[in-house]
Amino acid sequence: MKYVSTRGKAPVLGFDDVLLAGLARDGGLYVPQSWPSFSEPEIRTMRGLSYPELAVRVMRPFVEGCLTEDELTALVADAYAGFTHPAVAPLKQLGRNLWVMELFHGPTLAFKDYALQLVGRLFDHVLTKRGQRVTIVGATSGDTGSAAIESCRDRDRVDIVILHPKGRVSEVQRRQMTTVQSSNVRNLAVDGTFDDCQDLVKELFADAAFRDELNLSAVNSINWARVMAQVVYYFHAAVSLGAPDVTVDFAVPTGNFGNVFAGFAAKMMGLPIDRLIVGSNTNDILTRFFEGGVMKTEGVVPTLSPSMDIQVSSNFERLVFHYLGHDGEAVERLMGEFRRGGTLAMPQGAWSVMRELFEGHRFDDAATLAAMRSLASATGEVLDPHSAIGVAAALKSGHIRHDAQLVALATAHPAKFPDAVEQATGIRPGLPPHMADLFQRPERLEAIGNDAAALKAYVRGFAGRARA
Repeated sequence: MKYVSTRGKAPVLGFDDVLLAGLARDGGLYVPQSWPSFSEPEIRTMRGLSYPELAVRVMRPFVEGCLTEDELTALVADAYAGFTHPAVAPLKQLGRNLWVMELFHGPTLAFKDYALQLVGRLFDHVLTKRGQRVTIVGATSGDTGSAAIESCRDRDRVDIVILHPKGRVSEVQRRQMTTVQSSNVRNLAVDGTFDDCQDLVKELFADAAFRDELNLSAVNSINWARVMAQVVYYFHAAVSLGAPDVTVDFAVPTGNFGNVFAGFAAKMMGLPIDRLIVGSNTNDILTRFFEGGVMKTEGVVPTLSPSMDIQVSSNFERLVFHYLGHDGEAVERLMGEFRRGGTLAMPQGAWSVMRELFEGHRFDDAATLAAMRSLASATGEVLDPHSAIGVAAALKSGHIRHDAQLVALATAHPAKFPDAVEQATGIRPGLPPHMADLFQRPERLEAIGNDAAALKAYVRGFAGRARA
């Protein structure tokens, strides 16, 4: 399997190099040169597989030439061994054709664990083979940071620095990051928004000399390995509900577009998916795009669903690349216009084709609380604000058909957002036993301004102590 950049100028790479590179050297994102595809009979044979067995089956084509099947099997088994539900990603029925898939049974209680528990092990495996060390720099709107830290803590060949927007993540989310005392982990609270954090990371990667000096790598969903591992739970849900003989659509609460892009990848690989429904909060740039074909940035508004408080959805570039016929020059031109002027206008024909698969719905905080309250009353399900937006988008879409199943993704445990859950339902969810003392653990973090030069100096100093 070979991978190409969405901007067409970076070298074509194999999986191991893509894993370590993260962002392509031309500023683009790596995608498979061609999509592996499963036939209907092959998808039927996936029924009844355990989650780890299915993960190996789905991901094997993506790592061809880098990992043997035995190596992948061992890494996958280890990655999911600590998940707290035997199904790993259980489905719960909310209505005749409506389901919720719980993606919060990993160590940090969010869907990011499903990819990052594997990605951390992939880094260790590849770096040990090569005798190399990397410095991971990542930005988080809340959940990626804790999942990345958990997957990379105490690993011999990885240093990790995570940026989060100061005061714009929940207290549980922050403490899950800042209470990890491992010597190879650092947390920075940035004076700005998630988009500012993301821009700082991209600026570091754009500095080729700095990137090479510290062997920078990424664990954000700009890293293809993240998306690859997320494709698995779309197959898991679909085959559990009867695919390929049944159409299974998905509703996804979305910020950086990586999660829903994994659903798009699953469709490209043969899953019968007719609709991908995007749920947004007040920061509704994606919903506005699917309504009108123009992506225009506005100011980021803090909400009850902070992991979606994003205006620049990095993974959207991968979708643009697909719908522009893999024209890297056109992608680079459009993304350049978006970066300079805050507006991206898709060609009308390409947008119309996108709309055949995608739709978007927005929910402000009042609507989110109402959805949480209604779901708890009607079904007994207590959902966090992000997951509630996913279910609300599914219900609003009007695409719950008698001949198809619709799965909404529950992306975080309600205990990660106890204040919002209690406000909506009167129930204050408790943390699971392994996190019961989270609020008693000492924190370690440092504040930093929205300044790339200061960030470079910090990362150089931190990573340099391990290389001295």
